[in-house]
Amino acid sequence: MKLLPLISSALVLALGSTAYAQTSLTIATVNNGDMVRMQGLTDDFTAKNPDIQLQWVTLEENILRERVTTDIATKGGQFDVMTIGTYEVPIWAKNSWLLPLDNLGDTYDVDDLLPAIRGGLSADGKLYAAPFYGESSFIMYRKDLMEKAGLTMPDAPTWEFVADAARKMTDRAAEINGICLRGKAGWGENMAFLTAMSNSFGARWFDEAWKPQFDQPEWKNTLQFYVDLMKDAGPVGASSNGFNENLTLFQQGKCGMWIDATVAASFVTNAKESTVADKVGFALAPDMGLGKRGNWLWAWSLAIPAGSQKADAAQKFISWATSKDYLALVAAKEGWANVPPGTRTSLYANADYQAAAPFAKMTLDSINAADPTAPTVKPVPYTGVQFVAIPEFAGMATTVGQLFSAALAGSTSVDDALAQAQQTVDREMKAAGYY
Repeated sequence: MKLLPLISSALVLALGSTAYAQTSLTIATVNNGDMVRMQGLTDDFTAKNPDIQLQWVTLEENILRERVTTDIATKGGQFDVMTIGTYEVPIWAKNSWLLPLDNLGDTYDVDDLLPAIRGGLSADGKLYAAPFYGESSFIMYRKDLMEKAGLTMPDAPTWEFVADAARKMTDRAAEINGICLRGKAGWGENMAFLTAMSNSFGARWFDEAWKPQFDQPEWKNTLQFYVDLMKDAGPVGASSNGFNENLTLFQQGKCGMWIDATVAASFVTNAKESTVADKVGFALAPDMGLGKRGNWLWAWSLAIPAGSQKADAAQKFISWATSKDYLALVAAKEGWANVPPGTRTSLYANADYQAAAPFAKMTLDSINAADPTAPTVKPVPYTGVQFVAIPEFAGMATTVGQLFSAALAGSTSVDDALAQAQQTVDREMKAAGYY
């Protein structure tokens, strides 16, 4: 008879343990520095939320896009939180593939999110993804090499200046490339850079009737300029280099200039990671004098797939990872210069951040200068700066990215790459019923 209380107590403990058993969130994310840093700080989250366990799936950018797109389109249910971008959010929200983020907590302060970033992550007035960091693109350059070349970088340079400077800074014997640019095939890799670049050259993906424009001189000028510049002043094997590869090259002192995401600024100026940290300057993305610069607008953001059975726990995590408190946590651990940029108005009003981050103003200016509603010189029927906000874009741009990467590698000509791009995109747009 005396065993009953003991059994009952054990049963209560077991049930209590089961009730306390953590909800396990599987989070798909990209393998860049800010996301890796965030994983290292999640003890703060689990200490505050002991009933939630975190499981990470960390992937290279192109693979991440493929995995999460397949999972959400097929309702695979592999992930509870997905890292997605400004391209996917409005399209997936329209398809009812995402849950609105309407329970981020009383202290989250949605109104503090930068309007340009928040707008790209919303649909019908509802926020469907919370920005972990926001970015545009700009020029990061070696001030010492620029001076050695006898040049001064303007705050707002032209492509002609950049090309001339890149060729003058190139020193093959010292393994210094005048410029490092994305060449790795992918709609979010080389095509992000080349689409933004093409805007400044007066090119566009489609005319107002949705007809592809790769057979027009503006695209020929863009791609030829890029291929010639990279041949003269870029690194060997550039067709395999994306964001992470070029970041490594720059940190190792092997790039005179790098035009890429503003989020890279904290990594190239971090003395623990960059051999040239004290030699880096910043400038706006180049233009051709046509009224558009070659910079983009993007946010890597956290979202919840529709149908998730763990939405409450997922929103708790998203709120933690994208909050003002998280920025303060990173600042305390890593310094203000290393907080995820480009998401909150309050960050850019923070005197500590302004003092620690010499790139802060240029980042904000670049974000504010990108206009997804009018991305090109000539009129277009689409929105999006480095992408076209239609569902078919990712597939088409992946193919075009492969063609343009092949042109950079020298395995096909610029003319042939453009002709095949025109043919491919024309066929896909006709099949999709655009004309």
